[in-house]
Amino acid sequence: MSASRSETTNALGPDEPVPEGGGPPVAGAGAELLAALLDGMDAALCAFDADGTITHWNREAERILGWSSEEAVGRHGFAGWAVRTADAEEVQGRLMAAMDGPGRQVHEFALLRKDGGRVLVRTQSARVLGADGKPAGVYCAFSEVHAQIDLERSIALSEALFEDASWGVVLVDVDLRPTVINGYASRALGAGRTSPLGRPLGELVVQGVEELEGALHHVLAEGAPRGLVELWVTLGTGDAERRRCWRSGFLRLASPLAEEPVPLGVGWLFHDVTESKLAEQEADRLRFRSSQLHRAGRAAAECEDPMEAATAYLDFALAGFADHALIDLAEPDGVRLIRAAATPSGAPGPCVPVVGGGIPVRYPSGHPALQAADRNGSVRASAPTGKPAGDWAAERRWPGDAVHALCTVLRSRGRTLGVVTFLRGASRPAFERPDAMYAESMAVLTASALDVAAVTRED
Repeated sequence: MSASRSETTNALGPDEPVPEGGGPPVAGAGAELLAALLDGMDAALCAFDADGTITHWNREAERILGWSSEEAVGRHGFAGWAVRTADAEEVQGRLMAAMDGPGRQVHEFALLRKDGGRVLVRTQSARVLGADGKPAGVYCAFSEVHAQIDLERSIALSEALFEDASWGVVLVDVDLRPTVINGYASRALGAGRTSPLGRPLGELVVQGVEELEGALHHVLAEGAPRGLVELWVTLGTGDAERRRCWRSGFLRLASPLAEEPVPLGVGWLFHDVTESKLAEQEADRLRFRSSQLHRAGRAAAECEDPMEAATAYLDFALAGFADHALIDLAEPDGVRLIRAAATPSGAPGPCVPVVGGGIPVRYPSGHPALQAADRNGSVRASAPTGKPAGDWAAERRWPGDAVHALCTVLRSRGRTLGVVTFLRGASRPAFERPDAMYAESMAVLTASALDVAAVTRED
């Protein structure tokens, strides 16, 4: 059988009446307009009168089958030239059956090309009514099945992307405003499917919007980049903010109907890789800190002066970790602390012993360094947001640019030798628990060197 599928759908519009006789040629400008409309269609089209004689045949039909309009118009059905003789009666019957009722009928047929080849086409046929309201013929639009399947795949793909895709998909117009957004993207942005539409991206992204808009402008002007782009953004969700990393790809969208490429906007696809990026950063940080501990041990082993070895440990600890380091040694009574070594307060530099030390540091009660000595552990502190950072640091006898502090006790042979303090400026984040663990590892080595220095002085 040449027909593989058949179905009837509801009419998309009212039947259009034509003059009796199946639509005789329209005179004058009307005929030229009709011919231009038929030949300009993207789909192949032919029409039959009530007797099954072909009355219209456009250029797309000629392209698909190879038969010109002069060769097709006037023939009775497809028998013997566009359809195999054995299949002609069934094909003709299915096409002309559209005259029996309203609506469109969809079929698939194997038609013959002029060169003898066969092509599988999908047809949509519907009746044409005459001036008296009675069926006067049938029009049939058809296209190659593979082209129709490609179109259906494209439609299915777009629907899947905007419904169930595991990547975020956002379409933005040339003004960089979202026009369509899928479920993944709406959840990633912390917004609904419709609320972000038409709004500037700056209302959705608190930080990182400049980089995102820059990428979109680049795509509109020069096309999509070759690889994926990782963008760090901060999203505002109520009173809280979320920092996320989105691995993004971009596609420039151009109209397929324009003669020259006219950008319609950008397709932005992204996937949230924050967790994996944070894990990679943490692994890199651990490797670097482990390397620093190893290098610090090798460098300290070459120092003849134990105090120089103690400061060498802190120099290695500062790299990528903090801006300042202080060593405060405990007096014999264990109540007060004396500054023994420090980095320069004005600019970055090595940790060096304090000349002329011996005067206790006037730390106020409840100072983080005193708390660390009392607890035999670590204490973290940060300047409050509503208070000038310089005042906060000055009250604690720290350099004026200090915003975050980490104080760790120095212990050796079961005794508290003092406290080491690491300080960060405003450009760095606050200290976290992994930072305290690293500082404690360095403090153990530093305390051992300070203990040796104390024993040496006693001898």
